[in-house]
Amino acid sequence: HRNGGYHESVRRLGVIKYSVKSTNKSDMSRHRNVRSYNYDEDFDDDDLYGHSVDDDYCISPGTAAQFIYSRQARPSAFGEPLEEEDYEYEEEEEQQPVVPSTQKPRVGADDQARLYSCLEQMREVLGDSVSEQEMTEAVLKCNFSAQEALDMVFSQNNTARGSRAKNQTALSSGKSTKGGARDPPVKKTESEIVPKVARMTVSGKKQTMGFDIPSTTVEENGDSVNAIKKGTGLDETATPRTVDASSKTSLPAAATSVAEEPMATQTPGRSTGKSKQQIDVKAELEKRQGGKQLINLVVIGHVDAGKSTLMGHLLYLTGNVNKRTMHKYEQESKKAGKASFAYAWVLDETGEERERGVTMDVGMTKFETKTKVITLMDAPGHRDFIPNMISGAAQADVAVLVVDASRGEFEAGFEAGGQTREHGLLVRSLGVTQLAVAVNKMDQVNWQQERFKEITTKLGQFLKQAGFKESDVGYIPTSGLAGENLINRSTLPELISWYKGPSLLEHIDSFKPPQRPVEKPFRLCVSDVFKDQGSGFCVTGKIEAGYVQTGDKILAMPPNETCSVKGIVLHDEPVDWAAAGDHVSLTVTGMDIIKINVGCLFCDPKEPIKACTRFRARVLIFNIDLPITQGFPVLLHYQTVSEPATIRRLVSILHKSTGEVLKRRPKCLTKGQNAVVELQTQRPVALELYKDFKELGRFMLRYAGSTISAGVVTEIKE
Repeated sequence: HRNGGYHESVRRLGVIKYSVKSTNKSDMSRHRNVRSYNYDEDFDDDDLYGHSVDDDYCISPGTAAQFIYSRQARPSAFGEPLEEEDYEYEEEEEQQPVVPSTQKPRVGADDQARLYSCLEQMREVLGDSVSEQEMTEAVLKCNFSAQEALDMVFSQNNTARGSRAKNQTALSSGKSTKGGARDPPVKKTESEIVPKVARMTVSGKKQTMGFDIPSTTVEENGDSVNAIKKGTGLDETATPRTVDASSKTSLPAAATSVAEEPMATQTPGRSTGKSKQQIDVKAELEKRQGGKQLINLVVIGHVDAGKSTLMGHLLYLTGNVNKRTMHKYEQESKKAGKASFAYAWVLDETGEERERGVTMDVGMTKFETKTKVITLMDAPGHRDFIPNMISGAAQADVAVLVVDASRGEFEAGFEAGGQTREHGLLVRSLGVTQLAVAVNKMDQVNWQQERFKEITTKLGQFLKQAGFKESDVGYIPTSGLAGENLINRSTLPELISWYKGPSLLEHIDSFKPPQRPVEKPFRLCVSDVFKDQGSGFCVTGKIEAGYVQTGDKILAMPPNETCSVKGIVLHDEPVDWAAAGDHVSLTVTGMDIIKINVGCLFCDPKEPIKACTRFRARVLIFNIDLPITQGFPVLLHYQTVSEPATIRRLVSILHKSTGEVLKRRPKCLTKGQNAVVELQTQRPVALELYKDFKELGRFMLRYAGSTISAGVVTEIKE
């Protein structure tokens, strides 16, 4: 029994082992199946996410189509495909029934080989200029003779081109008689080298064709027919086509007269308009403002002298700000707790300026007097915003210096550290020669004559030292907040008892307008760049010299990029042209806005301005604490440019009045000295010599928040 039980146990254990082994075998086979499973069979036609079926090829389909020869595909010609010829023959294909390209002529196997051989020979000669259908028909007609088929194709093409040339001549003559040539043809220059886009007239419609190569000129029986070509798009104004003398004699009389007609008719464009406008531009300037002359006026002075309030009240009294707007400013300023700032808000438009009660940027507006059109620029008085003040003063012809008559306030602005002195020096160094001194807030000192005389005496001595002539400086007692003596002479008995002079507006009206360099090449200094609606972007600035018209090509320096003037806006009104002295906004196209910065100069491409990083200049040193030595770092302010620079070399010290050299290669420069130095900027700056362009030859040097020198450019190094 024991043995029987033992055998039974062994038998059962064997069964269990066998079942475990079989289970293990099935698991191993399943793993082998997974490892060797071909997933491509299931996903043959699916394009999985992140996996393209094109990856299965070793080369791309485009590369295969370009470089791998296929019998079924149409053989490509050597060189550029003549799309123009395809368009030319579309006209013929419309006129005559064409067998679809899919329908091949039924020929035997031997004839098929001969046909392919002939087609390849013809393709080497003709390229893509003739369709495969025409060549096949020619080969079949000539009994598989490639030479005879070529002669037949050539004869057909010449007759077709002759008729098409006559149609074009008739069409162009019809257009020229209606209203002149819509698109004057362009001279054929360097056609063998540079492919140009061709324009053909098919069925009376203009169509832009593909690239043109020399084979478009066909000479047959002495007739030379040139395809009408258009430039590459850089210059829209085309020049008339010229016909060779040899071909001219053989052309028919009608065709010759038509060819000469565009030459006789002047093409309306930049050159003709410019020569015409150049004669009348001064007369047009007078007509545009009704005989009134343009003056650019900057208002300067110490902070809190009342500049914005004075000019805001003047604008309100002259009618440039309506009562409704003024009432709104009064209510808003009262809510903000700044009731006395209401008139200042006319020119201080930004929220930060109104909140702080300080002008930060140059506010610009326009008003008219009896004889002048004034572009008013309200400059900031705070010393932190002197760079903005310099950019505004650089665009001005005349200035109004506002001083505070209050006890202690005038002294604070006039003594060391005040902006009255610095502003006076800056505007004189930037070319302003006429100055009106508005002694403001006289109502706070009860219009005292003694206080007025004290201020004018101190200022008169300083302004004379700064270079102003006594005859070019006028002093006017005013009150900006009360509006006294602004546009009309005051009637206050306290004032008229001792002051008999003009009001502020009358004095501004008496300024002499400067000469506008209209005849010089175009120059515009960019003061702002912004993106406007539509194509292109806008740049604003003052035209320093010359004039500009819509459609002109202008060059931006130092980026050295050419662009087109799409529109001109003067005083918020679109105009066709603008001249020297105008503050304009130009809409330009054909250039990236990233390449233009504030301080760039737009100029005439024919007479460009020079861009350099090193130049020599004559400088006048102001009151400075530190002596200027070689390697001295400064901040160069030139028009609207603010650029870090270094004084690389001290050339010589000059005599103030005669200009003769007193000392060569000095070790340092101290206050009050006149010297010649070499400056180097970090980035290129577009400069003009002072002798050529006075407006574009002046600059200022600042160091540690104060102006240390003024100078003029005498030589451009590199």
